[in-house]
Order: sequence, then C-alpha cells, then structure tokens
Amino acid sequence: MKKIFYLISKRQRILYEVIPFIALIILSKYFVHRFSLEFISLNSIFSGIIGANVFLMGFLLNGVLSDYKESEKLPGELSAMIATMSDEMEIMCRSKKSQIPLEAMKHLLLLSLSIRDWFFKREETDSVLRRITSLNGYFLSFEPLTQANFIARLKQEQNSLRKLIIRIHTIRETSFISSGYFIASTTTILLVLGLIFSKIEPFYESYFFVSVVSYLLIYLIFLIKDLDNPFGYSEDISSEDVSLKPLDDVINDIGARISDISAIINHSNSAEVKAQTSAKKTIRPVKARQK
Repeated sequence: MKKIFYLISKRQRILYEVIPFIALIILSKYFVHRFSLEFISLNSIFSGIIGANVFLMGFLLNGVLSDYKESEKLPGELSAMIATMSDEMEIMCRSKKSQIPLEAMKHLLLLSLSIRDWFFKREETDSVLRRITSLNGYFLSFEPLTQANFIARLKQEQNSLRKLIIRIHTIRETSFISSGYFIASTTTILLVLGLIFSKIEPFYESYFFVSVVSYLLIYLIFLIKDLDNPFGYSEDISSEDVSLKPLDDVINDIGARISDISAIINHSNSAEVKAQTSAKKTIRPVKARQK
C-alpha cells in the first residue's frame, strides 16, 4: 500500500511543484489589481506570443519524448546482455562442473548490483567500467573449458555492455536542450509577468485566464526539464524515470542460478570424494595380499 501511495505521489510531483507558483501568481494578480497597477492591454500580439511559446515548448517536448522513448529500451538491453553472459557461464558450470564459471557468475552478480547502484549515483562510472574490464581474467580461465567462439561471444557482450554504460552516462550527464529550454523559460516568465499586469475585464475572469495559462506554461517547463534526464533516480525532484525492473529481474535470476549451480557442483564434488575414498579402500587389501 505504501508503495502505491509512493508511486502516486511520485507521478504527481510536478503538480505539487507547480501549485505554489500558481498560488503566488494569483496572489500577485490580486495585489496588482487592488493597487491599480495593471497597465498592459490584451491584444492579438500578446495572444500570438503565448501561442508561439506553446509551440516552442511543444517542439522541445517532442524532442525530449523521442529521446525518452529511446532511453526506455536501454535498461532492457543492458539486462539482456548480462543475462546472455550468465547463460554462457551456466552452460560451462553444468557441463564441466567447474568452480571457475561459478566464480565468474558471482562476479557478474556483483557487477549487476554495482550497475544498479550506479543508476542511483551511489557508484562512479569508472568503478563500473573497471568491473566490466575485470571479466577478462575469467574469460582467460575459460580457455581450457570451452571453445574459442563461446569466449568470443562473451567478449562481444562485454564490449556491448561497456558501450551501453558509456551511452547512458552521456545521456544522464548531458542536457541536449539547454538553449531552447532557456528561451522557453525566459519567455514564460515574461508572459506570466505580462498576465499579472494585464487588464482583463471583468476582474474575476482574469483569475481564471491567468491561472490556467500560467499553469500550462509552467507545467510544460517542469515536464520538459524532467524528461530531459530519464535516469534521474538520485534526484528527489525527478518523477518521470525509466523503469529498472528488467535489471532487478536479472539480478534475482542470477542469484537463483548461482544457488542452484552451487548445489549441483557441491553434490558432484562430494560424489567424487566418496568414489575416490571407496576406491582407496578396495585398493589397499589388494596391495596387502600382494605382499
């Protein structure tokens, strides 16, 4: 239940941020009217400026939405790469009953947890890239256990994973609409000030028009800014972030695989020890009779 309320409040966070601005604008409009400070008359030019600003923000919103929809695919692609590497390691574990692929899977699990912390900015990008590079030592140990084409496939997934991490880092740290966002923000501020000092009769209608137009413009500004970073998990003010559920599912899946394979390898090792012990017991009497 708490999670549902948290998701609702997270989705409505922009609304909660906009409401104080609207209240301040309405209060300012009241005092401006009370002291007869309204000196701007509404005309077609003013309406045209509002329409041009809405068009500009619609253009910016369309751009960030396309980038946002593209970014939605990245956690799923990243999770698929990790899962593919885990599949190859699991095959080696089950076929060779070796501890080396199992240790590699444990490292892959730590890497997945590290990537999740990295999304929340609890870990540096360089640290994640070093963990990806450290897979090379395990790949070198795989040479006696499998064919070269399997290792080449793991290397390919490793390379794709590294590229994806760098790509997400670039999207997260770079604002692609800084100039357009600045123009839209300054124009919105000027238009809101113009609405506050504009003369609209009757006066009670001015409350409606000023509040609705201001709400539309300010909400679009906050929405564009929020969508510009689809990976803002570490920011309390961010509400529109892409889902990390595919990564969480892969982490749980790898953990379950490690438990199953560990049990299989331990059972296999214990069976081999028993077989060796029984073989020694049968060999000793034969040696005694030979003496």
